[in-house]
Amino acid sequence: MRKAQVKRVGRRKILRGLRNVALAAFTSGTKGGMAIMSAATGAMNRDGENPAKISHPDFGPHVLVADPAMPPQLLQDRVDAIFMEQEAAHFTDRRHAILFLPGQYQADIRVGFFTQVLGVGTHPGDVGIDGHVRATAEWLDGNALANFWRGAENLTVKPVGGAERWAVSQAAPYRRIDVQGDLLLHDGGSASGGFMADCRVTGTVHAGSQQQWFTRSGQLGAWEGCNWNMMFMGVDGAPPDSFPEPAVTRCETVPVLREKPFLYGDDEGDWGVCVPALQRSVTGTSWQGRGSGDLPPGRVIPLREFLIARPEMSAGALNAALSKGQHLLFTPGVYRLEEPLNVTRAGTVILGLGLATLKPVKGTAAMQVADVPGVSVAGLIFDAGEVSSPVLLRVGPPGSAARHRADPILLADLYFRVGGVEIGRVKRCLEINCHDVIGDHLWIWRADHGDVDRRREHFGWDESTCDEGIVVNGDDVTIYALFVEHFQKYQTYWTGERGRVFFYQSELPYDPPDQSAWMAGSTYGWASYKVADNVQRHAATALGIYAYFRENPSVKLESAVEAPHRVTVRFRNVTTYSLGGGVGTIRHLVNDTGKAAQPGAVHQTLKSYP
Repeated sequence: MRKAQVKRVGRRKILRGLRNVALAAFTSGTKGGMAIMSAATGAMNRDGENPAKISHPDFGPHVLVADPAMPPQLLQDRVDAIFMEQEAAHFTDRRHAILFLPGQYQADIRVGFFTQVLGVGTHPGDVGIDGHVRATAEWLDGNALANFWRGAENLTVKPVGGAERWAVSQAAPYRRIDVQGDLLLHDGGSASGGFMADCRVTGTVHAGSQQQWFTRSGQLGAWEGCNWNMMFMGVDGAPPDSFPEPAVTRCETVPVLREKPFLYGDDEGDWGVCVPALQRSVTGTSWQGRGSGDLPPGRVIPLREFLIARPEMSAGALNAALSKGQHLLFTPGVYRLEEPLNVTRAGTVILGLGLATLKPVKGTAAMQVADVPGVSVAGLIFDAGEVSSPVLLRVGPPGSAARHRADPILLADLYFRVGGVEIGRVKRCLEINCHDVIGDHLWIWRADHGDVDRRREHFGWDESTCDEGIVVNGDDVTIYALFVEHFQKYQTYWTGERGRVFFYQSELPYDPPDQSAWMAGSTYGWASYKVADNVQRHAATALGIYAYFRENPSVKLESAVEAPHRVTVRFRNVTTYSLGGGVGTIRHLVNDTGKAAQPGAVHQTLKSYP
């Protein structure tokens, strides 16, 4: 939420020297190749070669692959070195992935910016961590409002002391994890998350100061705490539906779902990517009831059918691989693209490791997906360049007409960024023209702050520009956990029929200089969530829309949501807030319904519309 005041804390200067020493120890053995920890000796080999066994794929210098037989202290030193580099690296270009081969480990793994921790078993029980896999906010004195861009997946954690901590905000997914104990979603200060899916927590989840949170397809021992907007779908043990007090929305099942593809491997050199099958009416996790080592139903793609992409590769080389029918596995780094990546074949998998980032540099899209079935795009950041692009990711050309109900396109853990420490310009971030697309955790963000300490700040109203966050023209599109913030016109604009959104978090732009600069014709401001006038059927559930007009608190928004007034266009459990104690006004929740969120009455709710 209010992230403009993010700064490094002084203790980072004290640790800087130690960090450099630790990083020197970490990188000295890589020599440009992937860091492999040998089960036999603990040595790291340049070419991914384990002297005791068999060579592994070369994932590059920023992927660390841990073997369970290595000395625990060596593992701890390696992961500590990465964390010391990344803990407060809010806008760095450095990216890291830490992969754990099947086995048991003792480690305290702290997850910093642009770091992904992955078990690479076929089941969360294949990789066990006795210790922690945790995200904290010590770098900002317990304030987790800026703990973005990180993730943990596909492992079991037995936390020391009985409680794990995942104190995060947006773009920090917690997926396919078995927590054998409690889970804390805060670090004492504010937090603005969040997303958890396909997880079991045997103890209690403590929401604490979390402002909002989405939990899907899981099992909980218990849940404590609720603030602005909490939603549960297909979760055993979820609290009862009780909106607006407390603000809990509960749905018993997930209507349609394809879990995110995941990488798996072992110490025999067997590597692949599992693409889980499409499911309907889902409750609980995808993995409970299956044995360790069992792959879920779906498609298995050997890793040899992927191009393992490296940041130095050209867009032309990546497109050549796609045209040959290869899938793409992006290793950590920033990919500066001189042309769009064109995904034209059905069933193509595009998977990122370590928050791999695609950045167009010549005013094109970063990626374009054809109107074909079964494509998965997951685990990537799309970052706008200084030369204005029409779109960052376009899914289907305009006018796409094919139906993909039996094999939909999946967009999972995708994050979009406009501005921050570099100028970013784009017309819209994400455009969906295909039918039947499933979105599963999207954060679409026009920056509201940069790097104050390094004087790298490029987020002004006329500097880093973007009209819309997401535009959906396809029919029967379903999105779970949609986060869209700070765009200059509509945050979300929906023209397709029978669209569904389950959980929506949106902050309006902080920086309209005055009301005249932010008018939709004669209407005060641009609605956060706009459904086109001709749409006949639409449904959205658990929406939180917030105003903080810090540049000019007199700015007003007429309606948080604008939509046709039809019984088949429905909204359930809508919340508005005027943040900062009333810095700005939202006059209505949906169309002309609902009271104003404004100074003196900062919080409003609406259970249903119409």
